[in-house]
Amino acid sequence: MAKRVQHGGTPALVALETAGVPHTVHPYEHDAGTTLGYGLEAAHVLGIPAEQVFKTLMAAVDGRLTVAVVPVTGKLDLKALAHAVGGKRAAMAERPAAERATGYVAGGISPLGQKTTHPTVVDESVELFDTVYVSGGRRGLDIGLAPADLIRLTGAVVADIARG
Repeated sequence: MAKRVQHGGTPALVALETAGVPHTVHPYEHDAGTTLGYGLEAAHVLGIPAEQVFKTLMAAVDGRLTVAVVPVTGKLDLKALAHAVGGKRAAMAERPAAERATGYVAGGISPLGQKTTHPTVVDESVELFDTVYVSGGRRGLDIGLAPADLIRLTGAVVADIARG
């Protein structure tokens, strides 16, 4: 008999449930008018230190879509991202391309359960925490999990890719 997923069934949550990975689910009411940005809004509303909340960004490295996971308090260093995956040039992906490739909408892109598997790089600061928070696959939903589980499930490389 199939196991029923209880958390709204986003692909990210299904991936965690299927893998049997311990995690916490943190829904909140997303304010479409916020000026904080999605990740900082989540940290503020949920009362989580912003350094522990990570945003998922899509970039094209030498034309290949690549996932970058960095703290919401910092910015992605595109040159460092390219270097981390053995590329030469990186640029932010266009929003429609990121949404099509991941199956998620911007502001709700999770590094987990994406429609297509992409090379993934997680900033090394992830290892400073026992628990980190990433998007659960929609605006207004974050997931807490161990950094090692995030890295393992995404097949990520860990590198210094965040600045600020």
